[in-house]
Amino acid sequence: MASAAQRRIKSISYAKYGYIFILPFFLVYFFFQLWPLINTFIVAFQGNGTNSGNPVGFENFELLLKNVTLTASEKAQLLDPNTPDDVYNALAAKNGAAGIHTDFVNAFKNTIILWVGNFIPQIALSLSLAVWFTDAKLKIPGKGFFKVVMYMPNIITAASVAVLFLSLFGESKFGVVNQMLAELGIVENLDIANKSTAIKFVTTKWPSRFIVMFIQTWMWFGNTMIMLMSGIMGINPSLFEAASIDGATSGQTFRKITLPLLSPIMVYTLVTSMIGGLQMYDIPYLYHVGDNVSKHIETVAVFIYRHFHTGRQFQNYGYSGAASVLLFFVTLALGMVTFYINRDTDAIAKKKQRKKLAQQMKAQNKQFGGLGV
Repeated sequence: MASAAQRRIKSISYAKYGYIFILPFFLVYFFFQLWPLINTFIVAFQGNGTNSGNPVGFENFELLLKNVTLTASEKAQLLDPNTPDDVYNALAAKNGAAGIHTDFVNAFKNTIILWVGNFIPQIALSLSLAVWFTDAKLKIPGKGFFKVVMYMPNIITAASVAVLFLSLFGESKFGVVNQMLAELGIVENLDIANKSTAIKFVTTKWPSRFIVMFIQTWMWFGNTMIMLMSGIMGINPSLFEAASIDGATSGQTFRKITLPLLSPIMVYTLVTSMIGGLQMYDIPYLYHVGDNVSKHIETVAVFIYRHFHTGRQFQNYGYSGAASVLLFFVTLALGMVTFYINRDTDAIAKKKQRKKLAQQMKAQNKQFGGLGV
């Protein structure tokens, strides 16, 4: 029989203290994340500029996904001073949206290209280094030093990295790379007044894209390597020992043991990289010259920022909100597809089998009047 002290201890609930400790997180989340998220959906269904207070339904999404242009009669109405104000405002908003579809499609294409172009070399390099550093057979001197050095780019601010690479690949008078290529005779050594050739690494299509891909890979491969190393170190060492005793080669061990058991952390890495890649903003926005971001590296996140803060004719709140919502659903769909493809089919089959056996047993018990045999 429990004593009075034991009964008193059991009657005390500490759950409320846990809720008090986590309350600041929910307050911060509500004010700085949840409400902006809800407001984004609200703004996505609103008009733009002077018409921002009037609901327009799915018009913003239609303009982003469908190339809409003014007809001859609509252009005439826009120029006619006798056009009613409500019609004029609608036509002005539509005219201001000219080319919005092309810009959005171009930004989405750039986002996919830049993400795929940095994720593939990033995962290949990170996985190779993770396997190398966790191999018990290899006695690598200074292993901890190399881990720290490879992770360091991840803690450097994106602004600093963008300035660094702009300095390296900028105009030939100051850019180290362009100056070196000019001395080798690969590019023409132009003076500062004429730098159309000298800044091609920043302004032209594939050179600028390759630089952004390289920056993203260089900054994030160390973080990915650490995550994959943690996954490999979580695998039972006896499996590697058994494979070694059976005479398995390093390649066989990697394909038959490491990769299959590493699939959960690989899925996590793929999903987080995909989310980060689709929301890529800092490097593509900062790596440019002049006032406008290059069309070759403008991502959807940069498109959203540009139309929200620096619209061509007015601030395009609705277009930015609609683009954010579309990006959200694209990320959600890709994440669901990734989880579906990488699901554990064996566990699902066993679960279905157990469910089928339970149904069969229930049917048998019902057949014999609820009594087991």
